[in-house]
Amino acid sequence: MISVDAYRETVTELLGRTPATTLPLAEAAGFVLAEDVHAGVSLPPFDNSAMDGYAVRAADVAGAAAGSPVTLPVADDIPAGRVDVATLEPGTAHRIMTGAPLPPGADAIVMVEETDGGTVDVRISKAAAAGDHVRRTGEDVERGVVALRAGTVLGHSQLGLAAAVGLAELSVHRPLSVLVVSTGTELVEAPNPLRHGQIYESNSVMLAAALRELGCRVAVVRSVVDDVEEFRKIIEPELADADLLITSGGVSAGAYEVVKDALTGQGVQFQKIAIQPGGPQGCGHWNGVPVVTLPGNPVSVLVSFEAFLRPALLSAMGHTDVDRRRVRARLSEAMTSPSSRRQFRRGFYTPTEGEVTGVVGPRGGPGSHLLAAFTQANCLIVLPEGVGEVAEGDEVDVLLL
Repeated sequence: MISVDAYRETVTELLGRTPATTLPLAEAAGFVLAEDVHAGVSLPPFDNSAMDGYAVRAADVAGAAAGSPVTLPVADDIPAGRVDVATLEPGTAHRIMTGAPLPPGADAIVMVEETDGGTVDVRISKAAAAGDHVRRTGEDVERGVVALRAGTVLGHSQLGLAAAVGLAELSVHRPLSVLVVSTGTELVEAPNPLRHGQIYESNSVMLAAALRELGCRVAVVRSVVDDVEEFRKIIEPELADADLLITSGGVSAGAYEVVKDALTGQGVQFQKIAIQPGGPQGCGHWNGVPVVTLPGNPVSVLVSFEAFLRPALLSAMGHTDVDRRRVRARLSEAMTSPSSRRQFRRGFYTPTEGEVTGVVGPRGGPGSHLLAAFTQANCLIVLPEGVGEVAEGDEVDVLLL
């Protein structure tokens, strides 16, 4: 069997890295920056006022106090956005608004709360030191420096900074276009009635939702019957627009394994991975398109997505932080695991106040069909290869979902 780590690396290499594309800022949220962003302007781009108040020379108000205010004539009015700012002459003040340019000759701002708010003459009741309430050019970002590094995930603050340094669009890693295919003659799509021996199809719904959460573009083909020619006939035309094909079902060792039968010898390798659940897997290329084939049971699909696909997809779209947060926790009950495999069990993790480790307990058994238990879980308990039993109170690794 192939180890979990080796297979994860194989899937990551299969996908590679998506090329860059240019998007307007309004459409770039959640994408990963493909190139460094250099500031085209300084922030602030000019010395400006941090307060509504009066621009002055500090020397002119050095003796101001509550009991003995200094009175200065108001020689000008400077709202934010004014571009023709006159020089401040000695012994005068300019009324100024927040964000407005500091006039030449001024070296301090007196807040309006420390004055009588006059518009012809102003009485100032507090001394100011040079630099008070002045935002200096480049105090936040200097022109020409790297404002955002390649690999940055673009959120609201990053997009705000890009706009502030004069950019209208950004180069980002293109999202993956993924074709999701569920297979199995037994599958029925809700709300059609079930006949005995049939089940409702859910894997494509789960996979599509998980992929969209990562920012992928998703197309879905549901419930392809277990017929090789029919599978190829339906899926091959859909590959033209796909960066990746993900299938569920049809990869085990029995009969009627449609994915395995259709893609063996077509560039896809099928193998057993040392994981529980989700041992039968496959990956490769079909008609030049990367393919990852997953088992059919729903918990196997979700565990496989977490173990192999999620990190590979994030890496392909430029992310550097691709792993779930991992913590240590004490087991609330004993567990068993096949020692030849790495077991991923659904669990519920509770932090313990004042302690480094929290407490975790399994939700549901190890069966790959127990989907409801996954909805009650907030983590995966990881029992490594070589471990057959763990006792209540033992510490284990936990992946927080």
